[in-house]
Amino acid sequence: MPDTAVDVEDLTVRRGEVLALSGITARLPVGAVTALVGPNGAGKSTLLDVLAGVREPTSGGVRGLRGRTVAYVPQRSAVPDQLPLTVADTVAMGRWRERGPWRRLRAADRALIAAAAERLGLVGLLDRPLSAVSGGQRQRALVAQGLVARADVLLVDEPTAGVDTATQLVLLDALASEAARGVVVVHATHETAAVRCADCVLALAGGRVDTPEPLLA
Repeated sequence: MPDTAVDVEDLTVRRGEVLALSGITARLPVGAVTALVGPNGAGKSTLLDVLAGVREPTSGGVRGLRGRTVAYVPQRSAVPDQLPLTVADTVAMGRWRERGPWRRLRAADRALIAAAAERLGLVGLLDRPLSAVSGGQRQRALVAQGLVARADVLLVDEPTAGVDTATQLVLLDALASEAARGVVVVHATHETAAVRCADCVLALAGGRVDTPEPLLA
């Protein structure tokens, strides 16, 4: 696993006439959880999209991703209820990058899925439709999907939004454990508790780097 930081260098992203990010420069350390904070429209999701490789920058870029694998966990609201997936199917999708979507899971894959389910309290829910579980349970399933990917970089969009305190703690502990494994972990959040648990904070406002102090006051 690479031991160098991921560096965002003078990153600018335009979406039509909108300047979503403007000259963002930041370091995302290895083995640390970085909380990406700021109000709605600050550019958090856009930055995650660039880091995940699903959006191209207008100028500038990101250094340190070459040769690294990336797992991107969306907000639970981004996953349609109509998808005919069980919780187990959702978690297993984290192995698709390595195994492909239609290949039989190996014993090692099943062991990773079982370990993630145990860590996130999903063992009794694996056979249930994803659409039939609570919002917090769905969020745990999506984060478990990110864990089983065993990626070098883990990106998570609002993992603790709208969940109870106990679920927040479970999710934040899982992210911290991934960081301890030597992963670059970045998660967008509005939750003060999640910010305080992070090793680093990157604050955005209006597409620019901001000071995080007001969020931590």
